[in-house]
Amino acid sequence: MAFEFTDQNVKQIIESGKPVMIDCWATWCGPCKSMAPLVDELAEEFAEQAVIGKYNVDEQGDLSNEYRIMSLPTILFFKNGEPVKDLRMVGGQTKETLRDRIQRLLEL
Repeated sequence: MAFEFTDQNVKQIIESGKPVMIDCWATWCGPCKSMAPLVDELAEEFAEQAVIGKYNVDEQGDLSNEYRIMSLPTILFFKNGEPVKDLRMVGGQTKETLRDRIQRLLEL
């Protein structure tokens, strides 16, 4: 199951230095709904290597404002407490594409 990021825990997790993938989503977003099970599966697959989870932009707002989330879903990646901007993705993605990005994140 994917980790649930909130405004209260997201900074601490990012600053831990671990590789992090955050799926920014909303309940009304169709592509977000279709990606939800994929994110859950990848969170289990990479549980020992990275923190993979979801951030509901309707219930939380700090991360959305800081990283200028304008479209959903938006996938953010962090390593060593810093955003990895060239891995950021917007729009619905396949499991294979997400897995590839996570692998690239781990190789950094």
